[in-house]
Order: sequence, then structure tokens, then C-alpha cells
Amino acid sequence: MDAELETLGGKPVLRFERRLAHPVAKVWRAVTDPAEMAHWFPATVETELKTGAKIRFGFGDEAAVDDKLTEGEILEYDPPKVYMFRWNADVFRVEVVADGDGCLLYFSQTLGGGPAARLAAGRHAAGWDQCLDSLQARLDGREAEPFTEWLGAMERYIDRFGLGEGEVSGTSVHFARDLIWKPIDEVWQVLTGGEPVEPGGAAPLPATNGYVPAGQVTKVEAPRLLEYSSGDGLVRWEITADPRLGVRVELTQQQPADVVTALAAWHTQLELFFAAVHGEIRCPWPEDRTEQLKKHYREQLKGTQT
Repeated sequence: MDAELETLGGKPVLRFERRLAHPVAKVWRAVTDPAEMAHWFPATVETELKTGAKIRFGFGDEAAVDDKLTEGEILEYDPPKVYMFRWNADVFRVEVVADGDGCLLYFSQTLGGGPAARLAAGRHAAGWDQCLDSLQARLDGREAEPFTEWLGAMERYIDRFGLGEGEVSGTSVHFARDLIWKPIDEVWQVLTGGEPVEPGGAAPLPATNGYVPAGQVTKVEAPRLLEYSSGDGLVRWEITADPRLGVRVELTQQQPADVVTALAAWHTQLELFFAAVHGEIRCPWPEDRTEQLKKHYREQLKGTQT
């Protein structure tokens, strides 16, 4: 079953449900015993299994950028039913419920870290799908199948959750997209095509599209900011590297001549940009996708514009 994204108490919550053909006791051990969790959980876990105990998460030979990325706490431990813990700003809840000769596993992640945390729900959903597949394989006594379709899995969830949607704010359109943990310099290389960019010069081709006019570069702060003129306004690309949430890109176009076309074009371009940042260059421009998005945004904005 695919993940669901909800909002609870103002925070985004990812929910997963799996039916497992194994007894509660076996599944409970697999989802709470640190030695068993090592077979499916994305980090090693060091803790004492009791409410209030501190948790230390490890990443093998990789050094954590911030110690707070590796710390947590058990919030509830009620065997063999509920295991809830905090990891950094996120809260995880695991519940095991008997169901015939097997059980149901309910797994959720409440994403902390403010509004930007929601942008990462697509990658988290794809990642936990893989982890839960590995858990099921471990319980079944078989090797988990290698997961090679990361990009497609993330894109499906981003689209399903509406995380690629643009918004209209006053006279501007705005987008924000999660880029996971890609090094910011690599993201800048994709945005600029690896060419030097200077104020007064032409906007780099990868940062433009055929639907929105592109003028001269007005501001550059490599590798974080690129701004250029467009008609009566500006197009602004901003890349942010957050040590706890990852890398994201925000795009704003001021005073677009046609709001619907601008939304559809930038939505398409950011889908292509996301793929390119992850090593997949897609050509030619998918005109059918842009037309589909024009219809989507036209319907969405119906009655909101005068």
C-alpha cells in the first residue's frame, strides 16, 4: 500500500500500512530490537528499550554534519503494541496489531522542521517504502530486492502529494522543490550549465525556458542565487542548503504576462531540473506535459483572478 500524506496539528504526517504474515511477537522484535532493526532501518540504533531512554543513531563510517542529526529519545514503549521515538525533529510511531494469523503494521513519520519539511515528504515516502520492503524480506527469510528506481519513486510521490505545485502570491508565481542532499555546488552546475555567469550577461540556458522571456542577469551569488530580468519583472532562483532538512530550490517569477503559462512552464522545468540534478537529462522539452499543466492550473485558478 502506498504512503499517505496528512496534516495533523499543523505538521505533515506520512502514514504507511503493511499486512505481514507473521505473528505479533516476531514482528515486534524486528521493529524494536536494535540488532534486528539493522536489517531494515536506515541507521544503526543504540538505546535501552524503555520510555524516556535516549537514542543514538549511527551512519557507519559517515560523520554526521550535526550531532543533533544523530540523537533521539523513546517517547512511548508499550510492548508488543506501540513504539514511538523522536529522531532529530521528526517523530516516528510503530504500531503492531494482530490480524488473523498475521498482523498489521502501522508506521508513521511526523515531519518536524517547519514548512520546508513538507517538501521532503516525497523522498521520505520512497525511502520508507524500500525500508519496509526490506523489513518484510527479513521477516520472510529472504534477501530484499535491490531498489534501483529512486528517481521514479520520488517523482511519483511528489506528484501524488502535490509537492511540485506552484502558487500565486500577489503578482508573482512561486515554487519550492526538495533536492534531497545533493551538494549545492553540483546543483549550481546544473542550473548554469557549468558556465560562468555575470551580471549584465545572458541568463544561462538551463535556467530559462521557451515560454518565459529571459533578459540579462541582474544578480549572482554563486552557488546560491541567480536573478535575471523577464518582461516587466524578474526571475529568481535560490538554492538553500539546510544541514537538517537537505537542499532545496525556490523559484519566483515577478509579474508574468500569463500566470497560467508561467505556472505550467516552471512546473515542467522544475520537474526536468529535479531529474537533471539526479543525473537524468531529459530532452526534448515535454510539450504535452506543459499543456496538461496549463489545463490543471487554469482549472485551479478559475474564479480566483479578475
